Amino acid sequence: MDLPFLLQSASRMAVLSVSDLSLAFGHVALLDHAAMSLETGERVGLIGRNGTGKSSLLRILAGLEPPDDGLVQVQQGLRRVYVPQEADFSADATVFDVVSEGVAEARSLRDRFEQHAPDDDLDALQTRIELLDGWNWETRVDQTLQRLQLDGATRIGSLSGGMQKRVALAQALVAAPDVLLLDEPTNHLDLDAIAWLEELLTSFRGSLILITHDRAFLDDVSTRIIELDRGILRSYPGNFAAFEARKEQELADEAVMNARADKLLAQEEVWIRKGVEARRTRSVSRINRLEALRSQRAARRESLGRVKLDVDGGQSSGKIVAELKNVSKSYGERVIVRDFSATILRGDKVGLIGPNGAGKTTLLKLILGDIAPDLGTVRQGTRLQVAYFDQMRAVLNPDATLADTISPGSEWVEIAGQRKHVMSYLGDFLFSPARAHSPVKSLSGGERNRLLLARLFARPANVLVLDEPTNDLDIDTLELLEQLLQDFPGTVFLVSHDRRFLDNVVTSTIVSESTPDDPGRWREYEGGVTDWLTQSQRARALQAQLNKSAGGSQDKRGVAQAKPDAAASGVAASAPARKKLSYKEQRELQELPGRIAALEAEQKALSDQLADPVSYTSATARIGEMQERFARIDEELLHALERWDVLDGK
Repeated sequence: MDLPFLLQSASRMAVLSVSDLSLAFGHVALLDHAAMSLETGERVGLIGRNGTGKSSLLRILAGLEPPDDGLVQVQQGLRRVYVPQEADFSADATVFDVVSEGVAEARSLRDRFEQHAPDDDLDALQTRIELLDGWNWETRVDQTLQRLQLDGATRIGSLSGGMQKRVALAQALVAAPDVLLLDEPTNHLDLDAIAWLEELLTSFRGSLILITHDRAFLDDVSTRIIELDRGILRSYPGNFAAFEARKEQELADEAVMNARADKLLAQEEVWIRKGVEARRTRSVSRINRLEALRSQRAARRESLGRVKLDVDGGQSSGKIVAELKNVSKSYGERVIVRDFSATILRGDKVGLIGPNGAGKTTLLKLILGDIAPDLGTVRQGTRLQVAYFDQMRAVLNPDATLADTISPGSEWVEIAGQRKHVMSYLGDFLFSPARAHSPVKSLSGGERNRLLLARLFARPANVLVLDEPTNDLDIDTLELLEQLLQDFPGTVFLVSHDRRFLDNVVTSTIVSESTPDDPGRWREYEGGVTDWLTQSQRARALQAQLNKSAGGSQDKRGVAQAKPDAAASGVAASAPARKKLSYKEQRELQELPGRIAALEAEQKALSDQLADPVSYTSATARIGEMQERFARIDEELLHALERWDVLDGK
């Protein structure tokens, strides 16, 4: 073995590893002889379905829980810090006090050194304090607070969920860990905070393992993906996009292999039932192979079921869902919305984007008529049936059973005119019949979100209001929810900080652009988060160009002032405002490619028949009809292509 390889291996050594790890709850093996390792400087994304044991594995890696069996090996002196999904701090404590708990050992040792007892070994204390960099722990806390933009004097109880998440991260980082273990770190964070966290983690010098279902976040942060699938840990180099490509091929290969094994087993079962041949001595090996096939089939763990999402769209609402004109709303001196106008049409998928506390919920209530504006007018459409998904899950009674939550007082639910037993309906959302009478409080966060979706979709609605529906949902369920919302014929209002989810669902975004000098400012953009970022960057670049051109000398002030107006009008003339498509137009645009392809195929078939001499002898009566139809298809194709161009231009 050559020297460069030895040096490379030494620089990329495992700081933490597990082997033959087993953990079970009841008869379900969450970890089935699993193995993995974490190398220096790696950033690993741990993914998997809800309930597969990701959080349990993270706590085992943190040393907080023991496995049922297996070996956990940790580098000597390794500092591991675990940050759970939900922060649990005293509401009366200050931010400084809570963050200081991250250096609790250093504080305690320095206090012992300064107030040493006669039997204390001062040399040993001093060595340990220096190892922990404990002489200046206050400075480290202050620097960490400054880096994470936190005020040390603030009481925890006055902070939002997102700011409490920052405090938990500060408490972890101040400990200067070698390994940072994060469970759903993006929950309760807005887009700006998520971007900030990405930058923080990519610059982190230690090793990182994080659980998250934010696919864009995984793409930007992770250098390796580890998937927990049916008790086994599988490693994939690269980010989430690279994982998706490899996983798709793996699942296809697995399906082919399983199908071949099942076919062989079926053939052998037919053979064994013939009776006479199976008892011959020379067939003993074949009988043994059959027993082995049966054992392999029994031991195979199929991929977990997928949630079956379906929603009752109810009766169709009016064409206009809401029309807002110069709407303003304030609470005391705080301006939430100022001079906002918009028209929401049936079928629109609207994303609301803004930092925590910007007033997204207030704006939603204005749009839906739950509160009245201080100024301006709001006109609601007709026949609106609104269903809410609340991120705080306030509508869930923790003491109620799952069945009563879905269908109180009845064993049946009605979805889109079809009756379904509540047990079967809960099964669509991966709740077994045995759990139907369990209390809501026994569910995990992801399971409560699934239950809330089940409750939401069990009621007819043509307007869905989803407030942070992606928290705690696994990636498979997220993708199914995306598809459901894309196909939903009604109107959707979506509050989320999941960039990929917004990009895949919404047709427009309403974005908070408030500043201290201009509070309550909201603006509507076509498209999702990516489109908003592109359009806002272009707008800023144009404004900077206009400001630059307006900075002429005083004697050319008139000309300088005229330039922006001319430029602005030129932009307006060259790029007229795009109008929204109605729901009917959206459907028409989706169907046009298929219709055009069908017309072209029909025309091709007619052309082949008309070119065939046999047609003029065997089907002479239809020649005229075919020629007329051929001409009509030309007209229909031209009309369809023109219509496609018009709708696509909108």
